[in-house]
Amino acid sequence: MDAQQRTASPVDHRQGRGKPLALVVLLENVGHITGVKLPAAVMAAIDYLTEEYAKLLLRFYGAYRVYDAVVILEDEQATGSRLAETLLRLGPAYTTDLLLLVHGHEGKLVGYRGQELIGPETFSHLLEAYRHDPNALDLRMVFGLNCYGASLSDVWLALGAVVVNGTPGVNWLPEPSLSTFLRNWLGGKRYSAAVQRSNRRARRWARRVWRPHPGQTEHPKVAASRQIVYGVRDIDIHTHSRT
Repeated sequence: MDAQQRTASPVDHRQGRGKPLALVVLLENVGHITGVKLPAAVMAAIDYLTEEYAKLLLRFYGAYRVYDAVVILEDEQATGSRLAETLLRLGPAYTTDLLLLVHGHEGKLVGYRGQELIGPETFSHLLEAYRHDPNALDLRMVFGLNCYGASLSDVWLALGAVVVNGTPGVNWLPEPSLSTFLRNWLGGKRYSAAVQRSNRRARRWARRVWRPHPGQTEHPKVAASRQIVYGVRDIDIHTHSRT
């Protein structure tokens, strides 16, 4: 686990924010490419390179300057139990943002080596804790590149998230989606604008490769990768979750 934590000053200058900010990153690429069977060594290389690339983006765009704590759950840490434990550990002291850089199925996230599925058993545990004590979690935004992310929108909102995103189907466009979102979100743009700019740029690139068939307005892969924003209200990096 790659983690960095800074102690927030007693009086935070960022628009009167009441609690320090934490970013939790669930990171597991697996090395899998949908519809392509690859040798194990190639998958391992893709897994390593894509995960290191994601961590580089976080540093390049300033996540460690903006957040008071950054916790990265990768490899054997990318499990449902560790995700739940981390969110509940941070919840009382931190307002937490969640970045999902994993694959997904309907209602589930794909964790360690593609063998760990994060689904109802994890979410029901978190929901029970949150219902018992609303201060157990202070989840603010969730941004995910996981396939079928829209199927989990209700779960994140039920856990108190202010705003979340998700695709209706397989997400074929992890990049430039991630880098564009991070640049805008960490740069102070509102969440909806960051997601829209990210998806608009990714789909523009994708349309050069996947052109619609006769009678279609958009290629199915591009349409499946459309990002939808759900939530209570729009926020930016400086917005307190409970104001």
